[in-house]
Amino acid sequence: MWSNRREIKFWISAWLPVAFGIGIIVVESTKYLGADHTSGPLRWVFQSIFGAVTNARWEIIHHLIRKSGHFIGYGALGLTWLRAWRMTRPQLHFIAHAALALLGTGLVASWDEWHQSFLPNRGSSVSDVLLDCTGATVMLCLAYITERILRSKLSHRSS
Repeated sequence: MWSNRREIKFWISAWLPVAFGIGIIVVESTKYLGADHTSGPLRWVFQSIFGAVTNARWEIIHHLIRKSGHFIGYGALGLTWLRAWRMTRPQLHFIAHAALALLGTGLVASWDEWHQSFLPNRGSSVSDVLLDCTGATVMLCLAYITERILRSKLSHRSS
């Protein structure tokens, strides 16, 4: 019984961040967080920090903020997938973990765009899926590089 509870806690600790990340995307994928609803609040925050901008300039800034959100959000989701796979399948190589993480991220990104195609104020775009997967790929590469650097430093300390 005790080992069963520990195992359940282990699986929850591994996969809950993935579920949480997907949950955030599900919420962000609603009609309530389309560009038509985020422009006003984001513009208020932006102008509070940087000052007034013209409508034309704001359209560009708003677009960049939203696309940056795709890149960063899906990059973070990719890292949660990577962590979960590494915890639950430690025998696999980093590249296999990263490939599974990218696959999971790509599936969520594809579902998100498919779902948005049914909403009246949202659009569906293959380029958004590519941006999402690029964000995940960059973060996975940074994780790999960071791990290599840390391993190198640890091996130099022990020698």
